[in-house]
Amino acid sequence: MDKRIWRFGLDETGADVTEGTAHDNFTLGGKGANLAEMARIGLPVPAGFTISCQTCMDYARGGNVWPEGVLDGIAEARADLERRCGKRLGDAEDPLLVSVRSGAPFSMPGMMDTVLDLGLNDASVLGLAKQTSNDRFAWDSYRRFIQMFSNVVMGIDSDLFEDAIKDAKAAAGVAADTELDAEQLQQLAATFKQIFSENVSAEEHPELVGENGACQFPQDPAVQLTLAVAAVFGSWDCERARLYRRQNNIADDLGTAVNVQAMAFGNKGNTSASGVAFTRNPATGEREFYGDYLVNAQGEDVVAGIRNTEPIETLRHTPGLEEAGEQLERIFGILENHYRDMMDIEFTIEQGKLYMLQTRVGKRTAAAALKIAVDLEREGLITREEALLRINPAQLDQLMHPQIAKGVERNVIARGLNASPGAAVGAVVFSAADAVAAAEAGQACVLVRWETTPDDLAGMTAAEGILTSHGGKTSHAAVIARGMGKPCVCGVDALHIDAAAKQVSVAGTDLVLHEGDVVSIDGGTGEVMLGAAALERPGTTGDLATVLGWADDVRRLGVRANADNPADARLSLELGAEGIGLTRTEHMFLGERKDIIQRFILANNDEERAAAADELSRAQEGDFYEILDAMDGLPVTIRLLDPPLHEFLDNPRDLAVHLAHMESEGAPAEEIARLRALLDRIDALSEANPMLGLRGCRLGFAFPELPVLQTHAIARATVRLKREGKNPRPHIMVPLVCLNAEIREMRGIVERAIIDIEVETGVRLGEIPVGTMIELPRAAVMADRIARHADFFSFGTNDLTQTALGFSRDDVEGKVLPSYLKANILARNPFETVDEGVAKLVGMGCELGRAARPGISLGVCGEHGGDPDSIRTFYDLGLDYVSCSPYRVPVARLAAAQATLSSKARPYVPLNPRRAERPARQPFAEQV
Repeated sequence: MDKRIWRFGLDETGADVTEGTAHDNFTLGGKGANLAEMARIGLPVPAGFTISCQTCMDYARGGNVWPEGVLDGIAEARADLERRCGKRLGDAEDPLLVSVRSGAPFSMPGMMDTVLDLGLNDASVLGLAKQTSNDRFAWDSYRRFIQMFSNVVMGIDSDLFEDAIKDAKAAAGVAADTELDAEQLQQLAATFKQIFSENVSAEEHPELVGENGACQFPQDPAVQLTLAVAAVFGSWDCERARLYRRQNNIADDLGTAVNVQAMAFGNKGNTSASGVAFTRNPATGEREFYGDYLVNAQGEDVVAGIRNTEPIETLRHTPGLEEAGEQLERIFGILENHYRDMMDIEFTIEQGKLYMLQTRVGKRTAAAALKIAVDLEREGLITREEALLRINPAQLDQLMHPQIAKGVERNVIARGLNASPGAAVGAVVFSAADAVAAAEAGQACVLVRWETTPDDLAGMTAAEGILTSHGGKTSHAAVIARGMGKPCVCGVDALHIDAAAKQVSVAGTDLVLHEGDVVSIDGGTGEVMLGAAALERPGTTGDLATVLGWADDVRRLGVRANADNPADARLSLELGAEGIGLTRTEHMFLGERKDIIQRFILANNDEERAAAADELSRAQEGDFYEILDAMDGLPVTIRLLDPPLHEFLDNPRDLAVHLAHMESEGAPAEEIARLRALLDRIDALSEANPMLGLRGCRLGFAFPELPVLQTHAIARATVRLKREGKNPRPHIMVPLVCLNAEIREMRGIVERAIIDIEVETGVRLGEIPVGTMIELPRAAVMADRIARHADFFSFGTNDLTQTALGFSRDDVEGKVLPSYLKANILARNPFETVDEGVAKLVGMGCELGRAARPGISLGVCGEHGGDPDSIRTFYDLGLDYVSCSPYRVPVARLAAAQATLSSKARPYVPLNPRRAERPARQPFAEQV
């Protein structure tokens, strides 16, 4: 048989002829591989064959033209299946019917197409009726086949058929389609064929043109099968499948297999049934049977929700289904023990005989994933290392933030980007000041903005969540919200915000929200809901604590947190951070302190600047004292100022408007003169591209007082803690370095400022490491020179991605990335998962840095530090630690353990002795 087609199941003698295994999922797809595996271990699987995933891709790359020999191979496989089953497709006496189903290497539930009951035609439907002595069953199967084939294969609107069913029920005076008799179903099949003829183009499908010149429903089973397989192949590239793959990071070049399998009928009366089940509860992880079934129904009826289902645990108590139900429960145990995981199962019972149609590792919630992994390890079915690898780290994000309570009704009014996980409920406010006022009054609020700016920091801190109509997942709102652990939904295009009028309308509706109206946002789904949804907050206890403890025993990559205030530092410690990898001091200068830094920058003389500097230093010392105290004994990397200068200054456009208004109102001349001078000063400092302008260490050279006052504040806070018997461990990081002379000079400034405080206080501070942030390509390729003057490198992958790709993260997500991702120009958002080119720069920086300075500490503190796929890359590159927002620390801990276990570049070597032998596990079925 053609090597692109693989058989499974029994032959005509009862011998197993299965050619695949569960390990062949990239060839046979998950469904085909697991059908083969179930057949191999002796479970009742209807015979069939699988057309490989590679054939799908060959078909697509050839412009939807069949590769040479494939149609002959399908014909040969069909004839072989007919011999094995002792029946022929389309036979007028005793027809074979088959299902045609997709099956990609990774589970994509509901994304691709299925055709059931293939092989029926005007003649074989009579043979089916004769063989089953059930005219109603035969005509019901035929009308189902016509409906599904027409919709899935020919693309005819399914509503046309649903409307016809409604008309038939109305004419018969019945409420459900199960009440239609054989004659009524026969007439419905005729109506369906007429719909087919009226909606299929003769020009596009000349092979289906009948004597009357119109397309006729195909009667030849070979034609039916060829068209159905082509449709399933084509569904790999449908919009919903592409979107699902983008969301779940599944490659577009894998293709889908097609499984052609003898039908088992769950709609042959009250001793027949179809169902879907899980070997454990996928919502909670509890060890119990979970699922639904329907008597006298096909599988599509169960998942479509058109009939009320029965819970799976009642199956073995249902008359006529008892034996099959008991057999299914035994198979649950067999599959769990064989696959060593919670399994998802599809089955059909045909007149009391059980058939297994599919099994796969079941999808589950984050809480269930943890419980199942812990329970399977305790039951001795898997090792701890396997348990760690079973859990998707990204799922842990769901557990670290307040969530919409399970089961509550969601009154969704709009959707955007799920920018920062968690949920929030509060009254709508449209400005940072109003958010602060609401918080001070004890009222929970959600800050609604077109997009946030650094000026909104106080309001973002005060609000329960942030909602914007603009921006992407690395916009200001998203980045700051994640750092704060605030829920955030960005880019909700349907929101038309009128901040001046304090109202927002929702496009496509008559709904207008005013200030004070209550909304709920879900940062995990991107949903915006009207009204107050109930929330719940999980903790790092129970199964989560167990799994994270296992992860800490395994991982070799350190995990620190990005924290800019004492509250975040304490939260990071609670969530398992081993220090702070980034404290962004510019965030300490925003909000209420912005006026101080403005006075420093715009000072007219040395006296004014010195006064502002003294005020800033005292404020910073208090911040550093509390953060270092919270992280006592752990490293705290404090980055010197690194904002674009314009973030500290008033918007010149707004200031010019204000000035014009003051002049028109006849304001005092001295006030007008002051404002004009201020505008002139701001204009003089304006930059065409502030992100590449006076920022980072350049700001320190332009205003040399700034690095000195910041270092003084760090040193004084350290002295205070040392006098209290504490063990503060500050690290000082110089930002945006690309020249070795920059780090050399700035290091000298910092070290002299430390000595100043040692002399002033008489306290020896010891070695305070001074390092730099590698966030420019030149810094990465010249890292050997820069390392001569740096005790550590921290790779700022946000800016390194911007500068390496030439992408502005403030603009690219809304203007470039959507089209790039849709067209597969980019496989992933490079601001979420580190780009391979950026990774090469990081690797080069690591190699050069260590060559010049053996033992130099290497970390990452960009957004990628909390992304599981990026963490795996960073581990392979040899970094020492990653740093991420506090709420992503548990995610990073698990991802770092998985990187250690799966890395080929740095193989896992256990540091702790293995556990003692576990007792043999009692089969699941025996415990029921």
